[in-house]
This record gives sequence, structure tokens and C-alpha cells, in this order.
Amino acid sequence: MLTVSNYHYIRPDFKTNYPSIFGQTPNEFKKQLLLLKNQGDFVNTIELIDNIDQILDSKENTLFITFDDGLKEQFDLALPILEELDIPAIFFVNSINHEEKKVSTVHKIHLLRSIISSDEFLKKLVDIPFSDLEKRNAQAIYRYDDEKSAILKYILNFKLNFKQQEQIIKELFDIHFDENNVLESLYMTEQNLKDLAQKGYLGSHTHNHYPLGLLSENGIKFELQKTKTYLEKLTNSNINAVSYPYGTLETCTDLVVEFAKKEGYKIGFTTRRGINISGENPLLLNRFDCNDLIGGKNYNKI
Repeated sequence: MLTVSNYHYIRPDFKTNYPSIFGQTPNEFKKQLLLLKNQGDFVNTIELIDNIDQILDSKENTLFITFDDGLKEQFDLALPILEELDIPAIFFVNSINHEEKKVSTVHKIHLLRSIISSDEFLKKLVDIPFSDLEKRNAQAIYRYDDEKSAILKYILNFKLNFKQQEQIIKELFDIHFDENNVLESLYMTEQNLKDLAQKGYLGSHTHNHYPLGLLSENGIKFELQKTKTYLEKLTNSNINAVSYPYGTLETCTDLVVEFAKKEGYKIGFTTRRGINISGENPLLLNRFDCNDLIGGKNYNKI
């Protein structure tokens, strides 16, 4: 069986005007890795791909560490801890941050929400219908957020089309932030990506960080192909693993998996919580948010 722990932000503290950026401090990250070490053996990407069937069939617990979004703090703060503990990992990145020199809309939202309350943010999204069913879905997907924050995230990620979302967010973002400064401080450098690829630690998080299952066929193909092509050319390595943005049932459809397989991906990761066992599709592997596992903030709440 396979247990996957996923991480995003790793930073010394998370002090903002409004809680919107969540993660672990380096000390919390290290403590959790030490606890996880007692629950099984860690595996690297090549070992996982080459032995996926045996790992899923085994009663022994295999552990795998993943990071989404290609954030600079992951390279600067998390990677040294991983190397100190001799624990492998994979870092999934979006190519838009490097090829187009743009901040991903999802991160613009995180940054804006750190300085603007959810209530104030929602007032800017008028005339968008929202049913009781969608409210329940929002609270199920964003289970650790308060009601208004969950609704805001759901509207931004699932109710607006991409042009609407990006236009609204860009207008707000440009008022409060300088994109070039954010790019430089938030994301890994191309040299960081090359270094990770040399270790076998690099994977695709698609180009734009869009929810793939909501795209057209051509859109899905583009997202899966663009980042793979860019990263392979940049690093002269094979990119065989993909992490699907948002990773929910709506975004990881059969068509998405079909196209991922055609593009040459061997393993793919969702955000569905659960241990992976025999019979699991290698391109639809479950992942725990790090806070849901031992040593995480929500471990005792599950």
C-alpha cells in the first residue's frame, strides 16, 4: 500500500491580515517527516513508477512525499530537510510561471485573500447564483475553511469561467502587488528546476493550474503537454509524473486520465484522501494533505 503526503507552503511563519495561506514551518515539516519514518519506508519517483503494482499490492506501507506549485520556499526550506533525513520527494511545477513569466491566478488569489477579507472579496462577485447543493459541495471540498471562505473558493474555482476569473483577479492583483516582484520571490528559478530534475524530483502540475476536467479536449491536451514539453526541454530529463490541479472528482475525469496516459505520464496524483491499495489506477493516486497525517494539524480531527 502507498501513503502520499502533499505539501504547498513551507515558511517560517504564516502571519497575514487574513488567514489564506496555510502550510507548515520547517520545524513542523521535519517533525512530521520523522513521525512518518516510523510508519513505513519512503520511495523515490523512479522506484514508485517501476514497482507501482508491487507497492500497491503489498501490505507494507510505502510513503511518498509530494509538493505542488513549484514554490521557492519548498526548494530553499524543505529540500535541505529532506536531504538531511535522506527522504526523496517530487516537486510538481506549472510552466506558466517560467515560460510566460506570469503569477498563477491561484496564487494571486491566495495573496489577495491574505489582505482582503472573504466577506469583502465576495462583495466583488455579485450576481453569481449559488445553490444550497453548491454550498454543501464547497464546504466538503474546502473542509478546513469557514463558510464564506469556502464559498469564495468554490465560486472562483468552479463557477467562473477562466476569462472571468482571471480578469477579476488581475484587476485586483495589479492594484495591490507588483507581478515581477512576486514572480521572483514566490517561485523556484529555472536552475532550481534543473537541480530537481537531476535528482529525479521534478514533475508536471500542468501549464496554467486549471481544473482539467472542466476544459475542452484541446484544453486538456494543451495543459498536459505544454508543461511536460517545457520541463523536458529545459532539464533534458523525462517527466513521467503529473499532479492534477485541484485534484477533485470533477477535475480528474476519465478523459483527463486518458490524455495523461497518451502524453506519457506513468503516475498521476489527485487530492482525494486515502491510502492507495491494490487495484488503484496509477494515474489516479490518492493523496493526503500533510495536515491530515500524523503530526499534522488536523490529524486527530479525521
